Amino acid sequence: MKENNSPVTGYQYPLDLEIVVEKEIDGVGMGVLNDGTPFLNMRGLARMCGVDHAVIVRITDQWAAEPLKPRERRIKEIVREQGYDDSLSFYAVVKDGTINHAIPAHVCMAILEYYAFEAKQGTRDHALSSYRTLAKKGLSDFVYAHVGYNPTNAVDISWRQFHDRVTLTADSVPFGYFSIFREIAGIIVPMIKAGISVGPHIVPDISVGQRWGAKWKKENLEAVYGMREKYEHNYPDYFPQALSNPQHPWCYPDDALAEFRAWFKQEYLAEHFPTYLNGQVKGGKIKAPIGAKMLAAANPKIGLSKN
Repeated sequence: MKENNSPVTGYQYPLDLEIVVEKEIDGVGMGVLNDGTPFLNMRGLARMCGVDHAVIVRITDQWAAEPLKPRERRIKEIVREQGYDDSLSFYAVVKDGTINHAIPAHVCMAILEYYAFEAKQGTRDHALSSYRTLAKKGLSDFVYAHVGYNPTNAVDISWRQFHDRVTLTADSVPFGYFSIFREIAGIIVPMIKAGISVGPHIVPDISVGQRWGAKWKKENLEAVYGMREKYEHNYPDYFPQALSNPQHPWCYPDDALAEFRAWFKQEYLAEHFPTYLNGQVKGGKIKAPIGAKMLAAANPKIGLSKN
């Protein structure tokens, strides 16, 4: 669902937004931003309108031109007739280093209406069919339904992401061993219950696994509990980490479980988890207030560094 790496030069509204969920259905890329805004990407909207992708690029490129061309002027009129602000045509949202052009639902419907009823260019029958499909339910509900987003309870997305990861690892750990991911569910679940969007950027099991693995080798715990083993771990296909599936992390003998749990509560949560979250904040993966809320949910006695 990625667009090209170069930004379109048209008007872009400077908001700090993120894509929380996205999917491609029959070639139509769609998703929801972290403020609940449903969107189509440019190629998806072009497909629904029955026009070439370059046509949508030109519309957004000319959105703020002076003077406006007839097509863009009419589309902006339709936006205003719907009761919306016509000052923007898309949100430029960076995901995985790529600029994604997220066209909000009201702009999509205005462009689609134009191509269904007024345009001479393109296949009007195709646009009209798409318009009728969306008119029955509304584009917002159409996107929400297809990507599995509940606007009244956006935390459902985090539950789904967590559930998908659990499902993919349910039978992969050999008998007699435990996995880091399953063991640290105790910090993920409180975050989700606190209303925090725990998505692909928050994967603390990697941090925990690295810290515990270092302790395992440094203290030669294999001599005490036996050998650790590798197992196959797959991320859901919509996680960026899925590009390197399958992963092969370590799992550890059940005999070491009590020591792991004690170390996790007494050392990792107290010392290393704040460091991990501060790193996510400094790297721009999460905002500082969200990091503080995550830490409070997992360990109320600890605070995030302000440095």
